[in-house]
Amino acid sequence: MHSLGISVYPDKSDINEVYAYMEKAAKLGYTRIFTCFLSIPDDKRESYLVEFKEFMTKAHELGFTVAADTNPAVFDIIGATPNNLKPFADLGLDIIRLDGNFGTQGDIAVTRNPYGIKIEFNASMDAGVDLLIKNGGNKDQITMCHNFFPERYTGLDFDLFKEYNKQWKKLNLHTAAFVSSHNDHTIGPWEVFCGLPTVEIMRPLPIEVQARYLLATGDVDDILIGNYPASDAELEALSKINFQAIELRVDEDAQITDNEKYIMYEFAPHADRYDHSTYMLRSSFPRLEFKDNVTVQDSGFKTEASTTRDKSIPYHDCGKKVFTRGDVLVVNDNLKHYRGELEVCLTEIPNDGERNLIATIKEEDLGLLDYIKPGQHFKFIK
Repeated sequence: MHSLGISVYPDKSDINEVYAYMEKAAKLGYTRIFTCFLSIPDDKRESYLVEFKEFMTKAHELGFTVAADTNPAVFDIIGATPNNLKPFADLGLDIIRLDGNFGTQGDIAVTRNPYGIKIEFNASMDAGVDLLIKNGGNKDQITMCHNFFPERYTGLDFDLFKEYNKQWKKLNLHTAAFVSSHNDHTIGPWEVFCGLPTVEIMRPLPIEVQARYLLATGDVDDILIGNYPASDAELEALSKINFQAIELRVDEDAQITDNEKYIMYEFAPHADRYDHSTYMLRSSFPRLEFKDNVTVQDSGFKTEASTTRDKSIPYHDCGKKVFTRGDVLVVNDNLKHYRGELEVCLTEIPNDGERNLIATIKEEDLGLLDYIKPGQHFKFIK
């Protein structure tokens, strides 16, 4: 089950503005909040924790689950120990993210707290969670959340990110990772303002594109915005993320026809054939509708028409002698048996006149093609 989340830092922000942001996110379907106790000055921590209880009441009223970054020093300040998490329970906290540890026995103890508080370990390193579980840690109260990285060029390597997530999924642990807002004047726990993503190569990408890459790996459950506040447009864009299919943004070709638009958008989700080709993704079901003498209603696809659709897909010349990675094609009348099949180039193939170029996948989205496996659903966004 996937969730979307925001990060807020009430110690650095006007609380009414924070509440308004939370209300906005809640209406869009966000259900998680990340916050941080580590950056609160020592002389303000006690008073802040009193105020935090009111914050938790508001968060729960809006349906949020709240995680707070803590360490052994925070435990000391609020009077908690690995064997006594009552001070956190009294705050109403749902998840304690541990930045640091208490040794094997201490970490086992926090995972076995009687309050149902989840303990979140750092997913961006090998924290020995498998050994912790083997030695008696309560798997039902363990989750994993990646770091975020304020300093440019220091974010996690994408391949290492995927490697760690496979490790957590082998243990059947819930995972979360951060994407970054590009809104002006965002903040985080520290005085660094280059965004707060988990994976470095995601830092410059639009927020929803970052999320689509993380989700495409198949091993990330929750997507959290690391910096505060994201713009209204970013909150809305991320709220529309498709958890069931990989979505690809495209620029339509100027000559695209209504039939070709129909194939690209109305037959979604598409799926690559199980007999996968190195050269292209193939979505073959549209062929059923574009055979001769077959009515639209016989194809099994939802449509408003009940009469025979014009099956013709005339050839149109796009001016390219070679199709390249990311070109979206539809087989035309010159190869009538396969007419209507949608194909996405994975590598160069010659333009032999049997396929029409109907769109091109945006460059930032091309890497998503690597994650579309045989049978996996994908869709297009204009």
